Amino acid sequence: MSELHRFIFDGLPVRGILVRLTESWQEVLARRAAAGDSLPAPVQRMLGEMAAAGVLMHANIKFDGALVLQAFGDGPVKLAVAEVAADLAFRVTAKVVGTVEATAGLEAMLNVGGGGRCAITLAPAKAQPGQQPYQGVVSLHGDTREPLQAIAPVLEHYMLQSEQLDTRLVLAADDRVAAGLLLQRLPAAGAANEELIGRDQDFNRVALLAATLTAEELLALDADSLLRRLFWEEKLTRFEPLLGAAAPRFACTCSRARVGAMLQGLGRAEVDDIVREQSRVEVGCDFCTAKYRFDPVDVGELFTPLPQQAPGSTAIN
Repeated sequence: MSELHRFIFDGLPVRGILVRLTESWQEVLARRAAAGDSLPAPVQRMLGEMAAAGVLMHANIKFDGALVLQAFGDGPVKLAVAEVAADLAFRVTAKVVGTVEATAGLEAMLNVGGGGRCAITLAPAKAQPGQQPYQGVVSLHGDTREPLQAIAPVLEHYMLQSEQLDTRLVLAADDRVAAGLLLQRLPAAGAANEELIGRDQDFNRVALLAATLTAEELLALDADSLLRRLFWEEKLTRFEPLLGAAAPRFACTCSRARVGAMLQGLGRAEVDDIVREQSRVEVGCDFCTAKYRFDPVDVGELFTPLPQQAPGSTAIN
């Protein structure tokens, strides 16, 4: 069962969130397998880590809208995306254009020539006229320009830049679970956050404890066992977890209506050309693998005023 747990360290300026995506992550992989679109193992792990990270980051802020985490670059993986809605529903996808070795890290997948980037976008659900989504972009390198090999340190660097708050992020994923642990120093009253970066000994201590967590433990241990294993000497206050229907879950926002609107945007002439060549238009969703098919009658309806329309097909699978 997918779940999310929030907690704070009593008397310390540190908060934490733990997420485990189980059946929701398995559904993502099962859909791709059924569609014959399974990803190379390193890409699959990265997407699982990005899904867990996106859920953690959204759960850590108060924001009515979507958080979109994108990694893109100049390697065999051109793009990897994790999108998380305000209710923590998530979806992920990746575009792979070359061979990904079994041992590939972030550099070999996205940052071969040093051009890799990670972008975090906050898109409001109800944007005001003229309002643009907030976006922050960081490179896939560390402070000394060393290539980073995993998404967690990239996001730690982003959160340090954007919030001026020390953050420790531990991520892992396999074909059963995608999980993550986030620790963050709380803002200090009467002090500039940037002045405390790296200097809060309480945060540094619990961050070192979190650093001892292995990927195998993060994936295998339940929340109670994991927090007890890491922080048995610390006093934690834990809040009501998000479980069941309230837990993070897989969900896709694609629909036949949205695909139809996209085709209308292409224009009648271009869509008709596709129909002449292929007898129909077929559009697949990169996130959930659903396929939307529009035959000549459907296409005619798209470009015909409603009062003049005749019934058409509703094919989707």
